[in-house]
Amino acid sequence: MQIVLKHSSKKSKLFPSNNIKKLKGQATIVGILTLAFLILLWQGFWQRKTSINNTEYIPPTLVMTGGNPYIRALMRTISASEAQDSNPYTLLYGGEHFSELNRHPDRCITIVSGPHQGECTTAAGRYQILTSTWQKKVRQYHPKHLKENRISYSFEPELQDRVVYAWLSDRHAWGNDIAVLLKQGKLEQVLQLLSGTWTSLGYGIENNSITPVLMRIYQKMLAEELAQVNSTSIQKKLGIQH
Repeated sequence: MQIVLKHSSKKSKLFPSNNIKKLKGQATIVGILTLAFLILLWQGFWQRKTSINNTEYIPPTLVMTGGNPYIRALMRTISASEAQDSNPYTLLYGGEHFSELNRHPDRCITIVSGPHQGECTTAAGRYQILTSTWQKKVRQYHPKHLKENRISYSFEPELQDRVVYAWLSDRHAWGNDIAVLLKQGKLEQVLQLLSGTWTSLGYGIENNSITPVLMRIYQKMLAEELAQVNSTSIQKKLGIQH
């Protein structure tokens, strides 16, 4: 009993209670600061990784020629979010490709994540259009051409572009003139308007790694499209033909 008391008395002299509390407080502060530093470090790494991955991908130019540069830049931005691939025109949901372009592939592929997990989607092509949507829009906007004495609605790259271009240019379809909004710099309003159709545009339910940088991608695409318009205009003035 006396031995324990002597030991305890000696210990209390070496480590007074107020010092112990002080050490515990300092340890807690160090722990919190360390955790905060690790969180910031991880966030910085993730942002750099996302930035690197996103800047590596530049949406290819449209197969369709001509048209409003603002709408063209928007189309490339949509495809950057919906079909990030070197050959987006033949892309199926999930990453596989189809080869027959005489019609929409109409393959229902199981959704593996997100709010619709377990259901299936027929999204295909550069703009990941569903079969039902294509069938409706193709009748409305597709340039009709005869093939073996009957009207043919193919899913060729140029025609994917032309249908979507006509759709985006139709102010009655969206209740607004998208080209005018874009020229006024109202990209955010346009993306919000379209997010019910293309759900990865920032205001939908299926954002992805590209979504946060869509505005930056659009500005880059717009610069390219405007430069192309200016180049073509100069060539016409100089009488240069390809």
